[in-house]
Amino acid sequence: MLITWWYLYFSARSIVLQSFKMASVVQKLIAPLFTGPPEPPANKVTVVGVGQVGMACAVSILLRELADELALVDVAEDRLKGEAMDLQHGSLFLKTKVVADKDYSVTANSRIVVVTAGVRQQEGESRLNLVQRNVNIFKHIIPQIVKYSPRCIIVVVSNPVDVLTYVTWKLSGLPKHRVIGSGTNLDSARFRFLVADKLGIHTSSLHGWILGEHGDSSVPVWSGTNVAGVNLQMLNPNIGTDSDEENWKETHKMVVQSAYEVIKLKGYTNWAIGLSVADLTESLMRNMNRIHPVSTMVKGMYGITDEVYLSLPCVLNSGGVASVINMTLKDDEVAQLRASGSTLWDIQKDLKDI
Repeated sequence: MLITWWYLYFSARSIVLQSFKMASVVQKLIAPLFTGPPEPPANKVTVVGVGQVGMACAVSILLRELADELALVDVAEDRLKGEAMDLQHGSLFLKTKVVADKDYSVTANSRIVVVTAGVRQQEGESRLNLVQRNVNIFKHIIPQIVKYSPRCIIVVVSNPVDVLTYVTWKLSGLPKHRVIGSGTNLDSARFRFLVADKLGIHTSSLHGWILGEHGDSSVPVWSGTNVAGVNLQMLNPNIGTDSDEENWKETHKMVVQSAYEVIKLKGYTNWAIGLSVADLTESLMRNMNRIHPVSTMVKGMYGITDEVYLSLPCVLNSGGVASVINMTLKDDEVAQLRASGSTLWDIQKDLKDI
């Protein structure tokens, strides 16, 4: 009887040891307590497009720790894989999981989707043709985003950003407060830097706004530009006009030309827009109710009757654009804003298939 017991004991022990030897390192190391599917990430951000702008947005979002998961999507599989691997190799220094795939299922359950994809303007190509080519790309991208993240907020960065934000709104079927263009958030940052630099103060101490189109018809709000509550137009009534002997109007021209100058020098712009988009993402993700000049639907505001997206001061929180600040603009500024809207509508009205 004793021999039989010992035989059974050693036989069972041998089986256990053999099984342990055959088990993988993971099976030997980890004893799972729960085997169901994991909960989806609560704070997920997707960046569509891994070009220079997309990756600057991605890195800026990662370094500010705004998401617990960051998804990257692009049609260029090799570049996508390379960018994802490069970031994943630095995961020791990050607090965000990075995933990537050509398939949009990787974007599922995103709270915010940043769209940077699109084509560049070719030499001799009209602006309308450029927009139409990007519309055709967006017709593939936007439905996929909404399919996998129906409750997301879409932030459009691709240019021409105001028109493509309008296109995104039309294609997505999302309410207008959840479709936002990066708009003049960067233009305003450039404006504040240039004016502050001329005054010899820090950028954050100069308060000023660029509204309207992210482009040539943008509107500098000199009537609201101030330092510590001191309105610069009160000090110089001609500021920003052709009659201004100090030529502050040149500052706005520099804002408009900034991107072209950077592109001329280094071939593209990326870091400033990446930082700008991360700033918008923070306000949205952390429900901050901060005010940003971003592109939103402006029909019915300032006498604008067309369905166009233009930048106005918007309160951003976890729901998207919570409200728009009614600025006390001067008559000439309102006229410029309307002209900016007309410029965009002239392009939008001829778009097809949206």
